[in-house]
Amino acid sequence: MLLSEFAKETGLSPETVRFYVGKGLLKPRRGVLGGSNPYQVFSADDVTAVRMIQLQKSLGYSLSEISALNREYRQGAKSAARTAQVLRHQIDKLQSQRAALDAALTFLTEKLAWVEAGKPGDAPQFPC
Repeated sequence: MLLSEFAKETGLSPETVRFYVGKGLLKPRRGVLGGSNPYQVFSADDVTAVRMIQLQKSLGYSLSEISALNREYRQGAKSAARTAQVLRHQIDKLQSQRAALDAALTFLTEKLAWVEAGKPGDAPQFPC
């Protein structure tokens, strides 16, 4: 499929597709049409790659991390030990984010209760 059809299929904008191609996250084939600038042709594998990128992004991976992991995978570095290492790192990162979110939620809940109670005493403070 060509870029516009691929963008519709994946829900990405054409600009995002071009960005992902430019970053090496997607590797479309070059078609025969388009003269000196051949059209990019995307496959079902590219759709799967976008789904994986979206999953990785939802787990908190940056595009740089996703690019590095995809490059490793394409180069054959897909051992169980490396996968476990990457997963452990991401679990640690998400747990840190969860701790920060829990602290923010606790503060906001206390602040809301303080406001609704008429602001008695000192305002709750966000922990540093």
